[in-house]
Amino acid sequence: MGKVLIIGAGGVGRVVTHKCAQLPEIFTEICLASRNEEKCKIIASEIDRPILTEKVDADDVAQVVSLIQKFKPDIVINVALPYQDLPIMDACLATGVDYLDTANFEPIDEAKYEYKWQWDYHDRFENKNIMALLGSGFDPGVTNVFCAYAQKHYFDEIHTIEIIDANAGDHGYPFATNFNPEINIREITSKGKYWENGNFVETEPLSVSTKFNFPNPDVGERTIYLLYHEEIESLVKYIKGLKRIRFWMTFSEQYLNYLKVLENVGMTRIDPVNYHGKDIVPLQFLKSVLPDPSSLGVRTKGKTCIGCIVSGVKEGKSRNIYIYNICDHEEAYREVKSQAISYTTGVPAMIGAKMLLTKKWGGKGVFNMEQFDPDPFMEDLNKYGLPWTVKELPENYNFSKNGI
Repeated sequence: MGKVLIIGAGGVGRVVTHKCAQLPEIFTEICLASRNEEKCKIIASEIDRPILTEKVDADDVAQVVSLIQKFKPDIVINVALPYQDLPIMDACLATGVDYLDTANFEPIDEAKYEYKWQWDYHDRFENKNIMALLGSGFDPGVTNVFCAYAQKHYFDEIHTIEIIDANAGDHGYPFATNFNPEINIREITSKGKYWENGNFVETEPLSVSTKFNFPNPDVGERTIYLLYHEEIESLVKYIKGLKRIRFWMTFSEQYLNYLKVLENVGMTRIDPVNYHGKDIVPLQFLKSVLPDPSSLGVRTKGKTCIGCIVSGVKEGKSRNIYIYNICDHEEAYREVKSQAISYTTGVPAMIGAKMLLTKKWGGKGVFNMEQFDPDPFMEDLNKYGLPWTVKELPENYNFSKNGI
């Protein structure tokens, strides 16, 4: 169907490359590029079909333009850092190529998550007759599609959505992050935020929590913490009748204790400090001494459970459903040499690109996942490694009472 350029050779880049390589009838040629080409070559060596590799600085629009002109892809999959979304989008605009990412843009000097910067590209992409698909990971991504699927098949009106992300995996380290430490810690230490009755409400970081009993016994009952996540911003635009939407994530007590100490001593700061006459960013230094998330797959055991509790009305009656996926870290590693956090992000990135190349989804401009027919994407989740379950909950189900 087409040629794909994948930018980013971390854990998610590994998964995307493996999964695209499994579909040669869709992804006819694959190029994997990164600032560190050696990482690309290692991933390419794991795959039994030719994968081109290139060196590129994704912050440099001219370099990305040059690479696109050289390889001539039909789509660019951006799994680099969120800071690099706009330069890569600029390169796609300059070359007339479709774009896809898994996380929204954020400025490097401020932990601020919003789609405004990328939504502002809509007219330019539309005028170029190309498409940008934003947030084609799991959360955001699959969670958006879950909500669109619920809206299409289960509800006349959706009133509340609780997005709940649990990682019950154990990598054996005292402290490590399952994806890029810099992005992960910026996200967790930022203020929480949820949407209710037409307004966003801010909370202090990790100040709101509750217990939740997950459906898989390997996950079980866990404390979940309210965070802000970017899919909230787009879902409030496209889910009709919505009155409240919140995002929750699990963290172990040990993880939070280490994080609090690091925060207290200034190691999570994102502003530069002077060290022996040179400016360094403490969080970037911390990232350099923590375990590389792409190295965790071989030692991580356990499962993830990510899904949405959706409540609303169908034919005048109250209805509550839970749509979720359970992913096994060890199974993910056996297939693509990566743990489940990268797997649950990389598989939807491949499926999103497949949707565009096969014309199941299409348009001119900048789009979020829930704007399209969810059915073909949901079918592919079952087909390519992320099977999902819909559980009908009691009519009087109350999230605040916890459990499933």
